[in-house]
Amino acid sequence: MIITKRLAAGACALLAALAGGIVPANAADGPPKDSPKVELVLDVSGSMRAQDVDGGSRTRMAAAQQAFNEVIDAVPDGVRLGIRTLGADYSGDDKATGCRDSRQLYPVGKVNRTEAKAAVATLRPTGWTPIGYALRGADQDLGKDGGTRRIVLITDGEDSCGMPDPCDVARELAAKGTHLTIDTLGLAQDDKTREQLSCIAEATGGTYTTVRHTKELSGRIKQLVRRAETPVETPRPTRGANECSAAPELGAGIWTDRATFGEHRWYRVKVKPGQELRASASVAADRAVDRDYGVLVRAVGEGGQELVRGSDAGSGRTDVMASGLRLPLWKKAEDDKEARTVCLEVSHSFSAPASVKRDPGLPVELAVDLVKAPDNPSDLAAFGLGRGWVLLAVLAVTGLLAGLLWGWLARWRIAVWREN
Repeated sequence: MIITKRLAAGACALLAALAGGIVPANAADGPPKDSPKVELVLDVSGSMRAQDVDGGSRTRMAAAQQAFNEVIDAVPDGVRLGIRTLGADYSGDDKATGCRDSRQLYPVGKVNRTEAKAAVATLRPTGWTPIGYALRGADQDLGKDGGTRRIVLITDGEDSCGMPDPCDVARELAAKGTHLTIDTLGLAQDDKTREQLSCIAEATGGTYTTVRHTKELSGRIKQLVRRAETPVETPRPTRGANECSAAPELGAGIWTDRATFGEHRWYRVKVKPGQELRASASVAADRAVDRDYGVLVRAVGEGGQELVRGSDAGSGRTDVMASGLRLPLWKKAEDDKEARTVCLEVSHSFSAPASVKRDPGLPVELAVDLVKAPDNPSDLAAFGLGRGWVLLAVLAVTGLLAGLLWGWLARWRIAVWREN
């Protein structure tokens, strides 16, 4: 009896040891905790029954399910993926219940392709469209255990609940500073849906895309999931001033601001001797604007003199207009370590009909970089004239030669006149 008990205890210990060895091995196969996380949020409301995708040959739901299957097959090994639904369970008329109809269909983590596809295959268009509520749920699903966080929202319409407002939720999530980006994809092209989905994406530095074909939907989701593996820098908010003396000081990075029509925004950058300043600014036309427009970026010295400028202009429909500049500076002396203040002015000439809202202003994105300057920059901005010194020298020499030639011709004509 004692021998039997000892054998049983030994067998249990052996099984425990084997289990302890197996679990870490399986865990090691999955992405690490600091790997990027993506949650796909799919609208499964009743309107997804509409058959208008791929030229009317497929319902919106069928297109989304096929696209999800293709995305699941293509998920990179270094990305943790999850799926959340909205409007998938409640088909009744009670708004309070319908506006809480959102659940996590597949947990965020290493993807078991068979299980994830089986879960997607069970979905049928059912209920309401609580986008704001679902975004809050997705934020909780992604957690805060490290790694970048991205939500990809796929819907065919605007939020049908109103509370919480999806745009306010997106701003609220962005304000947490948890590196969250929300990208939105619209299966419908009406103006209200476009406006709301653009607002959600813009609040977190994400993108909005309209899709009308299954191939477009699948390709775009794959692109966004892959982008999570190599994330771009999240822009930081700033607020430019109306004059240089009151402007905020910016370092290297990407900054966001807003500028109303006709407004000039000023920023300051400290540039050390031996550094080159590179700056670019883009202004997004997130509303109806007139057909002629332009963007100007100027670098101004502490004395108010213009150092260099960059500008671009266009006509017709556009989404973004951008321009930039580069300012290399001489290194005065080996022991000169004092930084120089350069003021950056960003302005645009967008205008709009009187019926278009002025506030908030147009989104402005400013990229600032400070790199080692070349030893002998050919386009050095000296004393605020840039390449003007070269032009001035050419003009002076040309004027001198022209004057000498003219004088010689005049004397020759006089000599000829006297001889005759």
